[in-house]
Amino acid sequence: MKPEVLILFSRKGCCLCEALEERLLNISLTNLDPSVVLQILDIDTDEVSLEDKRLYIYEVPVLVLDSSKLARRIELPRVSPRLKKDNLFMWLQNKLNNYYHAS
Repeated sequence: MKPEVLILFSRKGCCLCEALEERLLNISLTNLDPSVVLQILDIDTDEVSLEDKRLYIYEVPVLVLDSSKLARRIELPRVSPRLKKDNLFMWLQNKLNNYYHAS
């Protein structure tokens, strides 16, 4: 089974995108339950599908959970730029709990 992937749709030169990217790179995503792998995609490159560009080109930064366990992609709510390392980790865990452990 492929890992759970947290995709950051970003844009080069976007201060909000770069700040979120830096914060995500500085937390241990493998300690989340379930653990996730971060994939950073620049929305302006050919690496991003036309459908994803259509959805997110004016919305970056955007976090999308590409879940093999849930067999779907989930756009996460916008992250507050004020969330620092520990709070960002807890925010992500809370979102994962909502999707994976909801009763």
